[in-house]
Amino acid sequence: MTGLVVAAAIVDELHTPRRLLAARRSAPRELAGQWELPGGKVEPAEDPATALHREIREELGIAIRLGDRLRAPSGGDWPINERLRLRVWLAHVAAGTPRPLADHDELRWVGAGTAPGLPWLPADLPIISAVRLR
Repeated sequence: MTGLVVAAAIVDELHTPRRLLAARRSAPRELAGQWELPGGKVEPAEDPATALHREIREELGIAIRLGDRLRAPSGGDWPINERLRLRVWLAHVAAGTPRPLADHDELRWVGAGTAPGLPWLPADLPIISAVRLR
């Protein structure tokens, strides 16, 4: 059985993004210090978009507006490993100011020149390349 994880590529502007919000993991220990797109696992019988809104509220304390889905080159979800796949949406902050509330110790807005240089989780690297920052 394959589990679904959802994430948001939170950008400063949905149509012409210049900056992306990166979140540095503080837990679990083996992932601490690596950067990721915020999100989390979808609960049984939970709608993926609803799960993403819940996870972002829990992790960052904000409400988001979803844009387009960022699809893998295969046209579907992004592989994380043999058991998990990742569904990603572009998103924009709709209400609140992002704060690292759960599983993160730092948030950083990064531009096209900075984003590739961060130590991203391996599964997020191809997604970061797919976000077209201007």
